[in-house]
Amino acid sequence: MSIRLPAIAAVVIALAAAGCGKASQAVRSTAPATATSTTAAAPLALAPASTHPRMRSRAPTADALPPKPPIVQSPIPFGPRRKAEMVAYAARHYGLHTYRLINPHVIVIHYTVTPDFQSTFNTFAPDVPDSELHELPGTCAHFVIDADGTIHQLVPLGIMCRHTVGLNWTAIGIEHVGYSDAQVLHDHRQMAASLALVRWLRCRYHIGIANVIGHNESLASPYHREHVPALRAQTHDDFDHADMQAYRARLRAGGSC
Repeated sequence: MSIRLPAIAAVVIALAAAGCGKASQAVRSTAPATATSTTAAAPLALAPASTHPRMRSRAPTADALPPKPPIVQSPIPFGPRRKAEMVAYAARHYGLHTYRLINPHVIVIHYTVTPDFQSTFNTFAPDVPDSELHELPGTCAHFVIDADGTIHQLVPLGIMCRHTVGLNWTAIGIEHVGYSDAQVLHDHRQMAASLALVRWLRCRYHIGIANVIGHNESLASPYHREHVPALRAQTHDDFDHADMQAYRARLRAGGSC
């Protein structure tokens, strides 16, 4: 997904509502990246995980996994209300009645179109409707990789994030701070962190390299599904097929599981 920066004001950081529907928002002073998510509301009674065949859990195996890279926990608020909104979203778009990401099959690569991690965090933290699709919960990604190679985890892997229309039900979303495919692909520290994270994730969840895709490839995924007719062809331009071929070649060269 791409986060768009308006040209007229340096203080405004906006996200293009990528398939995940990231909302355009002014940068606001939210909880810092190192803050932990808190909620005062009593837990809501949320629907259990779906029993759909593709949603049945596969227990990740720890044996022979590549090393887990260093990950900074930078959680955005994702309390009972946001989880309940995710249940409603999943039911509307996928026919599933859960907020849980169970047995992910896809990893989606994005770039942010923001200057730094904090502005990205400030966009994802508020639970507000996005500017493109006007839906709740607010958009998010599981991980954001800063230009210096720092990996931030915003959302637990067991929770769905809105980052790619048609795939949120089964996809882990990874954002890269930057303005283009080329910028990210040529940033050695960022790429090294990205490849290490993706290798660890795909081996943990048994995700084939072919299912590590760019947002722009979302419509071609065999796991793409969308119940809202107007959104069945919705995607974004970050990480097109040619650039992802280069990314996947690097991932393949890094070793198997």
